[in-house]
Amino acid sequence: MIEKKMIKWAKELFPLCRSLIGEGNRETLKYFKKINPEFKIIKFKSRSKVFDWKIPDEWIIRDAYLEHESGRKFAEFKKSNLHIVNYSQPINKVFSKKDILKKIFTEKSLPDAIPYVTSYYNKDWGFCLSENQKNKLPEGKYKAYIDSKFKKSHLDIAEAVVSGKNKKEIFFSSYICHPSMANNELSGPVLLNALLLYLKKNYKKTNYTYRFVLLPETIGSIAYISKKIRLLKKKVISGYVLTCVGDERSYSMVHSPTEKTIADFSLNSALRGLKNVYKYSFLDRGSDERQYCAPGVDLPVCSFSKSKIYPEYHTSKDDFNLVTEKGLNQSFEIMKNIIDGFEIGLYPKFKYLCEPQLGRRNLYTVKFSKKNTYKKELYIRKNLLAYSNGKRSIFEISNILNVSLNDLLEQYKILKKANVIL
Repeated sequence: MIEKKMIKWAKELFPLCRSLIGEGNRETLKYFKKINPEFKIIKFKSRSKVFDWKIPDEWIIRDAYLEHESGRKFAEFKKSNLHIVNYSQPINKVFSKKDILKKIFTEKSLPDAIPYVTSYYNKDWGFCLSENQKNKLPEGKYKAYIDSKFKKSHLDIAEAVVSGKNKKEIFFSSYICHPSMANNELSGPVLLNALLLYLKKNYKKTNYTYRFVLLPETIGSIAYISKKIRLLKKKVISGYVLTCVGDERSYSMVHSPTEKTIADFSLNSALRGLKNVYKYSFLDRGSDERQYCAPGVDLPVCSFSKSKIYPEYHTSKDDFNLVTEKGLNQSFEIMKNIIDGFEIGLYPKFKYLCEPQLGRRNLYTVKFSKKNTYKKELYIRKNLLAYSNGKRSIFEISNILNVSLNDLLEQYKILKKANVIL
């Protein structure tokens, strides 16, 4: 089953040191290309301009640590790639403890966690320790050693397009720029790949065209938009940024600026009836929806997460105690249902004038159930027909009826099989 594979992929990719550009990114994309060979790599040269930004040079990191005068080592990169500030400049210099503490970052709210810190666009360097580790550093002098370098290279973006009967597109995006973090990094890409596999397995010829992209956050989406903006604006009718989708605690979405796109309606309907659902306005944007919905770009894109806000964020505690197979599968169900909504029929249309004769089709019979499920099914069935004018989307109807997308799709399939709805 596809759902069983996501946690395996994430665990295998976890050790890689990803960044904006580098070998960790290339290895990650190679891994996903073996799963979905449709991915093609788009390259952007270092130092080339994309709108108001420049593609950075590649960061190559071989080793890093702090060495106490006694010979003891701390903040060893080879033990955790979070120990080094991402994009640190090379250094090999001795400091007093007082001075080296100025270059050490911690997260006091999680004293056992190593924080994730970057210096992508400023020439700097530093180390990351847990607050408890920092507090136990012995007195004395420390050698700061970072074996890194920068070189002109290229930023890699993976893109896969599944062409459908309709050229209008459904767009999925996630990012591959964080080192060893399970939720904030790997949950999104593994879900995106699972959705691509599901689409290919279940719909031999899709109604709509689907576009999947994996890229480094912010600079990657900006670069991608710079190359594809005319195509995206013309074709994309609904888009989703997949981020932090692996925990079991809650469900979250960030609306588009208008809150009235198909993406908004679809996520609202897919999340309907679930517990611990949090909906954020675009004022609370945080990932690449910032770029896809920027003025002048204006794509109909929302962001989907499990927990958008969680204490382990950007620390070493973002691991597989947080991300679980169940959490990933819950996210898969949400997004799979949305794909099914597009493919079973985005705009259901009633075939007749006035109500159809459901009784002779065995669609309106008296049944009794302890759980009263038939009454619910009949409510959905009758009202789906009543609102299917070929102009309202299946997602809008779900929200009008206040029923989950999954339940609505089950009745939609029954009515389509009975040939009373298109």
